[in-house]
Amino acid sequence: MAKALWSPDPEKSKETLLCKFAERASTTLGLELSEYDDIWDWSVKDKPAFWGQVWDFCGVIGSNPKPVLENEADVKEARFFPQARLNYAENLLKRKGPEQAIVFHGEAGDLVVWSWDELHAQVSLIQQALRAENVGIGDRVAGFVPNSPYAIAAMLATASLGAVWSSGSPDFGYNGINDRFGQIEPKVLFAAQKYQYNGKEFECLETAERLADALGSVQKLVVFPYADEPVGTLTGAKSVSWADFGAEFTVEQVEYVPVPFDAPLYILFSSGTTGLPKCIVHSVGGILLQHLKEHQLHSDICPGDRFFYFTTCGWMMWNWLVSGLASGATLILFDGSPFYPDGNRLSEIAAQEKVTQFGTSAKYIDACAKGGIAPAKAGGLDALRTIFSTGSPLAPDSFDYIYRDWKADVCLSSIAGGTDICGCFTGGSPISPVYRGQCQKRLLGMDVQVFDDQGQAQGTGAGELVCVGPHPSQPVGFWNDPDGSRYHNAYFAKFENVWHHGDFVEITPEGGAIFHGRSDAVLNPGGVRIGTAEIYRQVERVEQVLEAMVIGQTWDNDVRVVLFVRLREGVALDDSLKKRIKSEIRTHATPRHVPAIIIAVDDIPRTKSGKITELAVRDVVHGRAVKNTGSMANPEALALFEDLPELAV
Repeated sequence: MAKALWSPDPEKSKETLLCKFAERASTTLGLELSEYDDIWDWSVKDKPAFWGQVWDFCGVIGSNPKPVLENEADVKEARFFPQARLNYAENLLKRKGPEQAIVFHGEAGDLVVWSWDELHAQVSLIQQALRAENVGIGDRVAGFVPNSPYAIAAMLATASLGAVWSSGSPDFGYNGINDRFGQIEPKVLFAAQKYQYNGKEFECLETAERLADALGSVQKLVVFPYADEPVGTLTGAKSVSWADFGAEFTVEQVEYVPVPFDAPLYILFSSGTTGLPKCIVHSVGGILLQHLKEHQLHSDICPGDRFFYFTTCGWMMWNWLVSGLASGATLILFDGSPFYPDGNRLSEIAAQEKVTQFGTSAKYIDACAKGGIAPAKAGGLDALRTIFSTGSPLAPDSFDYIYRDWKADVCLSSIAGGTDICGCFTGGSPISPVYRGQCQKRLLGMDVQVFDDQGQAQGTGAGELVCVGPHPSQPVGFWNDPDGSRYHNAYFAKFENVWHHGDFVEITPEGGAIFHGRSDAVLNPGGVRIGTAEIYRQVERVEQVLEAMVIGQTWDNDVRVVLFVRLREGVALDDSLKKRIKSEIRTHATPRHVPAIIIAVDDIPRTKSGKITELAVRDVVHGRAVKNTGSMANPEALALFEDLPELAV
């Protein structure tokens, strides 16, 4: 067995929501559920009982929760709570009063605080204004928005009417956002007047008005302030300020339109680089129930907790964060660069706001480690109980870094799932140990297995991550996919009646999971499958390397491993450094993992959410065109990989 880096206090464990849930389910159903693995085993074997208990325990507001599950044997066509009627916004706005609901920190020091009553008031006014624009069930409303309280209020007002929300962050630019919103035809578009990043201010209005004109479906462009300063003069024919949009209405009780459990709530977009982004439609009930489970049972988010996640509105983690309102948590928002003015910014906010659950990306944690950021020295993180990491596999060395330089007594939850389910397959457990390099557990209700290429379950070793049996936050489908073929091909074509997620993963003896990268980026030198993350883990040990990317290049009727590295300033990729990198990989992995070629580059392409784009670089190296570069944060970096003499065939 691996050595635990952290183990929960047995007495504190008894007070977690997960233990209280297990106790309630045991009493109600006559079960013995004391250990996490026992709870998980029951949750995947008796899905109707489990999800029914989640509905009740989390206090979902809705009608007719029976039956819980229909057509369970058909994973794609199964329906959860087919008779239920509910409203997502109503479940997020259960709390009222003067306590803080949202606290916003802007990069330049702007601070906006809304109470629960103030949030209700904003939602009420915008709901009435949207209704006046004839926004109703199934209509789309879009946001070209930074991570702002106004964006949350606009989303909640949209959801209260049974309409569908979709958002993207301002850094997507005109083409990136038009590729997305142009497919879904929103009636109303929300935008901020500006946003800030890395010490600079960027105006959004010109791009937003251009979008509103290009999207013929848009009736109104509603512009809100970045913080609380008034919106300036608007000249667009469709443009109206947030204040003026709701000016003719008075604050009333928010009305909630009940809709079916599987009614559309969100449209999220894939960030792939092959063709236009896929428009993934997620349901009201599926998102609510999945997030309630993940927040309360896996993250122990309780009323009054202070929940932070570093994200933009173009990443599914924003949707995940916002659902924290349904558990009564105060949301702590930040918009801007996490390294401005220096790498201590987010930990300082966590200390100032007494954050209890702190979330970020694995890339951010790695950058902090290499930057020598040590929040533990400054202190102030006494309230912090959980740190989340996602976006890419969290390297083992990053686990060591968190426990050494952030906080020793904290549950470090490496969580993994994706935009496809707007949730997680694996993640945290407040009652289970944390092991170095592992996601703690497979999540409750998610029958995650590892298949070989023939569709057989593997007891050991790495293979394809699949989910056997239905789960509530499977997408309703894809937008503009009338026969469902694109949806089927994305998740159900590889293995019959099984969700195939596309991750290369193994289940550990401790019941956790280790991710080895995307299965479509797996390397095959000599016919042996190697996950890219297996190489990254070793390269990250080399202090001269800031970032790395590995691909397989077709070569001499086989595949050779090519490693690209971005080095610290002033460091040269000489023979000594190449030898050091190869030695780390050979010593801690296998000789087959050692790259045939190592090349230094000035930048590495990544998506807006920080994921490196291995497939795009692989296409460039092989002379294939890369589409949908609008999903990339730095598409200009692709040029660094064109026609490299070291890779000439």
